[in-house]
Amino acid sequence: MPRKKETPKKKPAFKHEAYIEGSGSVINEKIADTLKKNYMPYAMSVIISRALPEIDGFKPSHRKLLYMMYKRGLLSPDKERSKSANVVGETMKLNPHGDQAIYETLVRMTRGNEALLHPYIDSKGNFGKQYSSKMHFAAPRYTEVKLEKICNELFRDIDKETVDFVPNYDNTMQEPTLLPASFPTVLVNSNTGIAVSMASNVCPFNLEEVCETTIALMKDPNHDILSTLKGPDFPGGGFMIYDEDELKKIYETGRGSIKVRSKYNYDPTAKCIEITEIPYTTTVEAIIDKIIELVKAKKIIEVSYIRDETDIDGLKIAIDVKKGYDPDKLMQKLFRLTPLQDSYPCNFNILIAGTPKVMGVREILTEWTAFREECVQRRVYFELNKKKEKLHLLEALSKILLDIDKAIRIIRETENEADVVPNLMVGFGIDEIQAEYVAEIKLRNINKQYILRRVEEVDQLKKDIEEMEDILKDNKKIRRIIISELRDVIKNYAKPRKTCLCYKDEIVEEEVIDDTPDYPVNLFVSASGYFKKITPQSLRMSGEQKLKEGDYISQTFEANNKTDLVFFTDMAQAYKAKASTFDDTKASVMGDYIPAKLSFDENENLTAMFPTTDYSGYMMFFFENGKAAKVPMKAYETKTNRKKLAKAYSAKSPLIAAIFISDDCDILLRSSTGHALVFNTAMILPKTTRDSQGVQVMTMRKKGILASAAIITDEEREGLEKYRSKSVPAAGKPAKELGETNQLTFE
Repeated sequence: MPRKKETPKKKPAFKHEAYIEGSGSVINEKIADTLKKNYMPYAMSVIISRALPEIDGFKPSHRKLLYMMYKRGLLSPDKERSKSANVVGETMKLNPHGDQAIYETLVRMTRGNEALLHPYIDSKGNFGKQYSSKMHFAAPRYTEVKLEKICNELFRDIDKETVDFVPNYDNTMQEPTLLPASFPTVLVNSNTGIAVSMASNVCPFNLEEVCETTIALMKDPNHDILSTLKGPDFPGGGFMIYDEDELKKIYETGRGSIKVRSKYNYDPTAKCIEITEIPYTTTVEAIIDKIIELVKAKKIIEVSYIRDETDIDGLKIAIDVKKGYDPDKLMQKLFRLTPLQDSYPCNFNILIAGTPKVMGVREILTEWTAFREECVQRRVYFELNKKKEKLHLLEALSKILLDIDKAIRIIRETENEADVVPNLMVGFGIDEIQAEYVAEIKLRNINKQYILRRVEEVDQLKKDIEEMEDILKDNKKIRRIIISELRDVIKNYAKPRKTCLCYKDEIVEEEVIDDTPDYPVNLFVSASGYFKKITPQSLRMSGEQKLKEGDYISQTFEANNKTDLVFFTDMAQAYKAKASTFDDTKASVMGDYIPAKLSFDENENLTAMFPTTDYSGYMMFFFENGKAAKVPMKAYETKTNRKKLAKAYSAKSPLIAAIFISDDCDILLRSSTGHALVFNTAMILPKTTRDSQGVQVMTMRKKGILASAAIITDEEREGLEKYRSKSVPAAGKPAKELGETNQLTFE
């Protein structure tokens, strides 16, 4: 019987196609579930394992770097500095990120960078400067580092099980979850981090003040923190403007803002202001760029030259003052207009047991005290067990002391080595650990002098064990140990404050004077968006207005140079500017193109412009659907210098006309179907919401739209009154009144 022909199997298109299940299938899933499943683990990782500091004062990247330097022996005073490249390479065993990211973390913790109040890393080479964005650090192959002496306090007793250890990312070694810092590093050095949906910004405080405050709170939980913790102390120095209410808020809630201003001195011979300390939140370049910008805008006329004289000796910005100007008044002006006075935003968001929490200083120090108490307890417990083990062994020596010859005879007469320990256990009534210890004693040490000297330690060990057991039972004794360690830290590492306190009553605030010259101007706006500011004298001497082909002047105003200008666009937005920001020009030039000058959005065009000095009056907006909105001009007045206002009017229907009225008046509306309507604006109530849709003022018929809206002229008013009195028909039909006598419609 012929064999049945087998159907050849289809060859897989891909090498591993046979092992792919469900390939090419489409799975329907809610986007919220997808985001939750894919994004939430990343967000939690950033919050818990990357961006926020923990109670020991470190982010994971800082902790891993310092621990690897500690393991390399770079804390020993006899150890020479190591190349930064070597340290970065070692750190990659714990921190699986790029070497550049690790090196930037190292740079910020060095003494050379001057970013920390108490640097953790002793450095040699160019590490840039925190106060400069252009002074870049050298490559890691050129720089050298080792740990600073203060790191002894970070790693104190870390080998005594004071903190937990976990495997690193590839399970080849152990790393600490926290460092057992013996002082509140979390408040001594600044720390900034941006996570997902939250951030942290902890300002630095003086080490001595922090330690004294911690001691005081341990003795009295209701201690007045302001009496010992004067305020933040920044590495860059400067003057902190002391605001007691704001400090209380920060100390209690962990949120607030601190104002810091630069330190300067004046050299009268050179007529030069020398700035030597600046706020921690800015840079030399940002200050210089801002001053140059103000000089170009003629908002500062007292400065003749500015230069950066920062060198190896430190920061210095030199400002040459023009003859006849007061340098102190100039500095008051610069404090107001430049980052020479800046604010440090506080947000004390710290991880506590893996949970982010915004805390005040009192709560942070309370949490740190609890953390440190646990470290001390674990250290005492570790040492207690070690002493108990040692006592246990020495008790065996005490028994051997009674008959050394017996111990020697047992060892000598035992035939098998494995039987030595069991025979000693039987012979002296000791356990296996003790017998093993006795069996390992060197022959030279089997003498009464050695054994007696060791046995003498028994009484001291018993005394130490008793004290340690008492410490573990009494929390007050643990606190006394912590306080003693804090006093040692103050003695060894305290430094004078770098940031001085400047009280508000000591600050002489100069009256803010607007130096902008004020004079009459004529403002012209063309239909295509060109703007001209021309003085009356120049306008009288000018000829015809120069315009693009097909363009025409759509608006003309008489105003002053200090007038505010509000520009409305076809995208329901408003842009604000001062008339003084535009240069005086002539009729013979094109003028400024407003969309480019004010940085309009793409394809955004100018609709209308209106000047104002006190934001009185109203804006009337008329829309294609026949509705009108009356918005007070005050709605466009802002306390801050915002240049762009969204939702300036309703975008529900196309805008037909925008009209400014100083007081209520008659408006003439015309539709595309040939109808007209006159009404007084007093009939419409003003709306405080800028993007109000308004009210229906003209009903559209036969699919018509509102075509135009304008304030009625005197000639039109006379004509309307004539039609009203004689009832002359318009367009062949009689006129009829609608409601109020000042509202007419013509059909």
